Amino acid sequence: MTNTESSTVASGLVWFKSSYSGTEGGQCVEVAADTAAVHIRDSKAAAGPVLTVSREAWAGFLGLASSERSL
Repeated sequence: MTNTESSTVASGLVWFKSSYSGTEGGQCVEVAADTAAVHIRDSKAAAGPVLTVSREAWAGFLGLASSERSL
């Protein structure tokens, strides 16, 4: 798995916040995907650093997260 942190992500990305995120703020992240990678950022610091992972790494994370949720 390769992870990189970058504050210069290609413009034009469409960012999505979890439907579990409330309107009162808190610990929220936003996710945007392009053809090669998935980008993750802190929703409270949209201009801050962005963590970029491969689509395969993101799929693996989601698989683990969803299996933990079902326990």
